[in-house]
Amino acid sequence: MAERMAVDRSMSYQSGSTALFLAASSILVALGFQYIGGYYPCPLCFMQRYAYYFAIPVLFAALALSSGGERRWAILLFSAAALAFLANAGLGVYHAGAEWKFWPGPDTCAGAQEVAKAAGSLIKELETTRVVRCDEAAIRILGLSFAGWNVIASLVIAGLSARAATAARAGF
Repeated sequence: MAERMAVDRSMSYQSGSTALFLAASSILVALGFQYIGGYYPCPLCFMQRYAYYFAIPVLFAALALSSGGERRWAILLFSAAALAFLANAGLGVYHAGAEWKFWPGPDTCAGAQEVAKAAGSLIKELETTRVVRCDEAAIRILGLSFAGWNVIASLVIAGLSARAATAARAGF
């Protein structure tokens, strides 16, 4: 029985730490494309980052709790991370669909909010404001936009987080 619990804890920790590594790597890549590559994100891109900003510390806490024997809290946190990334995958599908013109993107993706900020000096602001549309892919890598790659990353991280929660539960 003790061996089984050790294996389950190990699987939980491995899955959770892999999820944490992939989440941190994904957001670092996104920030690299923004600050080094010059690909400024649209409003939907920013929204898709929220899951990473939420889940990275949650996954870290879940791993710490799992190592400390607090399995119930670890299960809850791993599950929360899985749900966050599952929702994020849905948002990524919506975004990618807007880029492929399957449906319209939200009104905020047309640059209207940037123009509204420029009420005082409209001409000057229009010259310096960079409008980033949500319905146009900035780049496609192997046929997928950033939103498409986010769907894949989010589903993998959600699966790993769910696997960590399931393995932690089996250890009880």
